[in-house]
Amino acid sequence: MRVYGVTGWKNSGKTTLVERLVAEITGRGLSVSTIKHAHHAFDVDQPGKDSHRHRRAGASQVLVSSSNRWALMTENRGRPEPELGALIGQLAPVDLVLVEGFKRDRHPKIEARRAATAQNLIARGDPTIEAVATDAPIEGLPVPAFDLDDVSGIADFILGRVGLR
Repeated sequence: MRVYGVTGWKNSGKTTLVERLVAEITGRGLSVSTIKHAHHAFDVDQPGKDSHRHRRAGASQVLVSSSNRWALMTENRGRPEPELGALIGQLAPVDLVLVEGFKRDRHPKIEARRAATAQNLIARGDPTIEAVATDAPIEGLPVPAFDLDDVSGIADFILGRVGLR
């Protein structure tokens, strides 16, 4: 499977960009899955639900299934967070996996940046950043720049980089 990342600082527009890229790329007939990194304790389960009760009781994995979808939750239970490659290995085959976050991993990425966040540009020191999607011009960029709203152009760039164009 081909893998491409969208990274950036908090409130840079990563999630919106990934959401729009998924719609654009699947609209072109390709299959896409996503992996999102969370920096905090998150829960996809609700207290009181059966699956939550199973996890709280100590289950290592809980799989919930219905006619509409299924979900597998795995508790690390003190083990280190799995590496990105191991997480990708859990996915069913698709044309493209879009990875949100994981800025320290070595897969190719585009950096999302909003001028309002005023954070340092990651692309200046990270060779895995191949382009920047921004809402304001940036002087002296070492990589191509796209308007943050140019989803079609960004999709073209990513698909070209991973050989799906």
